[in-house]
Amino acid sequence: MESVLNWSVIISIIGVLVVQVLKKVTWDKLPTNALAMIVSLVLTLGAFFAYCSIKEIAVVWYMVFAAVVLAFMVAYAAMFGFDKLKEALAQIHK
Repeated sequence: MESVLNWSVIISIIGVLVVQVLKKVTWDKLPTNALAMIVSLVLTLGAFFAYCSIKEIAVVWYMVFAAVVLAFMVAYAAMFGFDKLKEALAQIHK
């Protein structure tokens, strides 16, 4: 379990560094929110397919759809903060 935690921290740090580099490169060309959406889609789908490959899970269309929805939630949290995401999910739950 400790090994998984270390890898998740390392991957998170790499993701933050990649985003910072991409923000500097695309500052004048691409809005930051669009960059957050693209990065969240790429990282979430990449992690999803890697997990399915490692665990030898057959990928079905609705699993990919769920991963895309999760990517939108990740982008929303990155753009507007975790507190806003919690409020939105609480409103949906009620």
